[in-house]
Amino acid sequence: MKYQANSPKEYIAQLPEERKAPMQQLRKTILANIPEGFQEIMSYGMVGYVVPHSLYPKGYHCAPELPLPFMNMASQRRFIALYHSGIYADKELHDWFVGEYPKHVKTKLDMGKSCIRFKNVNTIPYSLIGQLCQKMTPDQWIELYEKNVKR
Repeated sequence: MKYQANSPKEYIAQLPEERKAPMQQLRKTILANIPEGFQEIMSYGMVGYVVPHSLYPKGYHCAPELPLPFMNMASQRRFIALYHSGIYADKELHDWFVGEYPKHVKTKLDMGKSCIRFKNVNTIPYSLIGQLCQKMTPDQWIELYEKNVKR
């Protein structure tokens, strides 16, 4: 679902009541744990966390005028989604997350290539998301991104 918002707070304010608190907590968790250098912005109609042009002037290869995307969170029709590019690009990080998830949540992991879907907002593993956020710095993401893009 697309929301017209100019800021993360505005985005969350538009959500259905049952989604506001979980999205606020997810945002709070990310902001408390994401390494310095990433910037929170509205990106692709979602709350995004990017490497700003001040750290990576080349920007996103698909649209260089945009900062390098890293992570997004969104309220979709049937779930809350966390998109994490590092999980998609780094098999070791992916495997770590898949292995840790059952230690935090009893239900089966619902995950695509970079999208983690939380259908039950009461079982979002905030502590695990916090750990995931700490696993990659902007410099590490840039290095991994360039390695994968320049293949």
